[in-house]
Amino acid sequence: MSDYMVRATAAEGQIRIFAVTAKDLVERAKNHHNTSPVITAALGRLLMGGVMMGAMMKGEKDILTIQIQCSGPAKGLIVTADALGHVKGYPFVPDVILPANEKGKLAVGQALDLGVMSVIKDIGMKEPYVGQVALQTGEIGDDLTYYFATSEQTPSSVGLGVLMNKDNTVKAAGGFILQLMPGAKEEFIDEIEKNIGSLQSVTALIQNGETPEELMKAVLSDMEFEITDSLPVEFRCDCSKERILHSLATLPKKDLDELILGGEGIEVKCQFCSRAYQFDPEDLKEIRS
Repeated sequence: MSDYMVRATAAEGQIRIFAVTAKDLVERAKNHHNTSPVITAALGRLLMGGVMMGAMMKGEKDILTIQIQCSGPAKGLIVTADALGHVKGYPFVPDVILPANEKGKLAVGQALDLGVMSVIKDIGMKEPYVGQVALQTGEIGDDLTYYFATSEQTPSSVGLGVLMNKDNTVKAAGGFILQLMPGAKEEFIDEIEKNIGSLQSVTALIQNGETPEELMKAVLSDMEFEITDSLPVEFRCDCSKERILHSLATLPKKDLDELILGGEGIEVKCQFCSRAYQFDPEDLKEIRS
């Protein structure tokens, strides 16, 4: 597997950790949306956070959506993931160009700036669960850490990184989510805090092509861990002409009539993968009837 995620436990089951490497996944997202380097990094981080959070859900039909609406030039991002390692997403503004930040890195925080992150979990109930927090830094990993602490009351550490080549291809992408389980012993909490405090940036950890297992080892340091699951991850969009037709059928009949009378049909692009679907007047007449 080139891109995959690993789930593990440590400290007698009092810590759970997810780690992922996703170079191809992020590269595919970049190609779908023709994103600039800073937006590739922002979207890539959110895609990796989303795919790991999706794996936390139990049902195969459960869907997790993370939406960021922000005041920065990026305007926002949306990512949707399932529990099986599939994720898709798109940026509101794909071509933002910004100088590097004071650390010489891609200025994701500046691209997003102030805003709100919403996490929506559709687990088959009458109404989906919605958690919402203000962006803390716009760096996405920090914001997801804050979300877990405030909305789910789960002490967590989230690290996400995307490393770009000078030709705007993805050199490496990876990340982790570490969480303390209820009742975790102080000795384990202290050790984890010490490990996280001395941890290199995720981009530094992944630049040599480290695996999810190696990421875990770096995060946990001398702590032993037990891998419970491993699964491939990929950017996958489930759009189809039938799905788009179903959406068009919800348009007011007056709007459909105008499109039919125009005689040229329409083209509809999927926001998640940019695939274009053509609908001629006969297609529109069929859903109009």
